[in-house]
Amino acid sequence: LGCGALGSMIANHLVRAGVGHLRIVDSDYPELHNLQRQVLYTEADVARGVPKAEAAAAHLRAINSEVTVEPLVMRVDVDSLAAFAQGLDLLVDGTDNFPTRFLLNDHCVKTGTPWVYGGVVATSGMSMTIVPGEGPCLRCLVPELPSPEMAPTAEVAGVLNTIVAIIASVEATEALKLIVAPS
Repeated sequence: LGCGALGSMIANHLVRAGVGHLRIVDSDYPELHNLQRQVLYTEADVARGVPKAEAAAAHLRAINSEVTVEPLVMRVDVDSLAAFAQGLDLLVDGTDNFPTRFLLNDHCVKTGTPWVYGGVVATSGMSMTIVPGEGPCLRCLVPELPSPEMAPTAEVAGVLNTIVAIIASVEATEALKLIVAPS
């Protein structure tokens, strides 16, 4: 879910690992100032004005043609999340905001779907694997939306590309562990 900095790198790792099916969703477009941390996109993608999900899918298919990559250009909200998640074994967070993460968490807790949370800002990041019924969920640890002061965005604080690589690698590893040895 999300194909910006984290999402594009996570998708890259998962396709190179040979996951059978990858559904990616993002309604945004690549921008020049983000290319330093959004590894699947090129200046040509920016110039063509291709949505992130479609540009990512094209690059990912060129990396591994045996993986089915399904791009969805759409915003995720409470109604569209259920449709997006339909038939998926797990969800991976490549988003950049807590409201969407809370939607993701609530959906996964309700449906019993495992998911991998991740976030980066400035020079730090974190990840957590959430398996409903086997441990805490995101709301268990963060019961309410954090204030903007407590959770600055990349727009405000920036993001160092190397922290994206680290957290995306952790998230992809956790997703692969869930795929290989589901609980």
